[in-house]
Amino acid sequence: MNKESANNNIGKPNIVYVFADQWRRQAVGFRNEDPVLTPNIDAFAKDSLIFDHAVSCTPLCSPHRAALMTGTYPQTNGVFTNCKIGADIALRADDIGIGDVLKQAGYKTGYIGKWHLDLPEQNVTDHPVSGARGWDAYTPPGPKRHGFDYWYSYGTYDEHLTPHYWQDTPDMIQVNQWSVEHETDMAVAFLERSADVEQEPFALFVSWNPPHSPFDQVPDQYKKMYENMDIHWRPNVRAEGLAAHTGEPIEDGIENLQRYMRDYCAAVTGLDEQFGRILKKLKELGLEENTLIVLSSDHGELMGAHGLMAKHSWHEESIGIPCLMKWPERIHAGRTDLLFNSVDIMPTLLGLAGLEVPSTVEGSDYSRAVLGLETTPDQPAFLCAFPGRKDVMEQFAAQGLDNKRFGWRGVRTSKYTYVVHRGYSAVDPNFCLRLLYDLEEDPYQLNPLLLQRASQHPIAQQLNTELQEWLVRMDDPFEL
Repeated sequence: MNKESANNNIGKPNIVYVFADQWRRQAVGFRNEDPVLTPNIDAFAKDSLIFDHAVSCTPLCSPHRAALMTGTYPQTNGVFTNCKIGADIALRADDIGIGDVLKQAGYKTGYIGKWHLDLPEQNVTDHPVSGARGWDAYTPPGPKRHGFDYWYSYGTYDEHLTPHYWQDTPDMIQVNQWSVEHETDMAVAFLERSADVEQEPFALFVSWNPPHSPFDQVPDQYKKMYENMDIHWRPNVRAEGLAAHTGEPIEDGIENLQRYMRDYCAAVTGLDEQFGRILKKLKELGLEENTLIVLSSDHGELMGAHGLMAKHSWHEESIGIPCLMKWPERIHAGRTDLLFNSVDIMPTLLGLAGLEVPSTVEGSDYSRAVLGLETTPDQPAFLCAFPGRKDVMEQFAAQGLDNKRFGWRGVRTSKYTYVVHRGYSAVDPNFCLRLLYDLEEDPYQLNPLLLQRASQHPIAQQLNTELQEWLVRMDDPFEL
């Protein structure tokens, strides 16, 4: 994809890309959906381009991150489920990542926080030298860091109040501080060091784990703000019989759901305060004017929608992510209907920096539309999810079935979501659920049209054709 720079004759911008884990599009104050307080983000939104239709192509941690880094779908990069115990899943060292491209272009690169793209070390040895346990991993310096020189990170570890990290040795750095605050401290220090370097642009990626569960691991100062919160639930919420496709332990009932929601909102308010610190430091250092700032997440959180928790479904609370971009005097503030998918992030950021997009990329460079140099393309976003739990994958294998033929595939347009679901269980390999949602008439996805065949509805037939063409391009064995 050798494309002409979208910002010809403009110097390379600094890039600050901040993303949280399991933060849904609805959980930000300016949208007036979830009852969450985000004054810094709300103020930032007034000067930013707001993506009202940003989505996660595979609403699960590792698959979104692999798509973000490489601009490729799970079928290509191989990260179709989380990097976890019992699954030989990791981002390949020889894949071309955004950090690789930025470093080659002369950027000073940094990555802080959750990585979750490497093979858990306990898949290889019971007693890693690094001390990593469970799904966690220390990624040593080298090609698996994909061009990020400054590295203060970990694989995945859900102890938000007592996090740990590694830098360039397997010596674990243990911290008694809320992870979001600590990682912001490290980000501020990176910015201060970068401000002293003349003529060298920098790119910093900051990956916060909260508001990912466990939801209660939030500093009390934020929890107290929501003690008496009056929750107006979305019409699609069901509190009884709560469950998660991902297998996370969930307590059902309205009291538990209220507690989850209060803590979730408290964490987002904490993110807001720390994001404000980053913005303040950029301004203090005189870096604000030529820095492209992006705020986003890897996927959403269902929080009781359709009786579900966590992610991994095709519903808007799961696939919908916040996305805001600010680059003073370059990107005009406002809102866009652009369907901005995980795979589009890498090429669009590179396009905004005036850099060549690698031919390996499967997403689209929307930099010209972001800069207002062309009309917003009306392209659909393709979505997918695979049975990824260890016990379920073993169930498929025991029946001689390829789990990649199952799960669901979908296509999201500005008005419709069309999904074909073949199940997360190998019990009935003939199971097929075909759904069409009209998002304008039914924004909470309460009344999908159930179809036996796509040909029963003209929109479904059209979207089924587009989805089939995409599956062929992806060499995906899924059958529509």
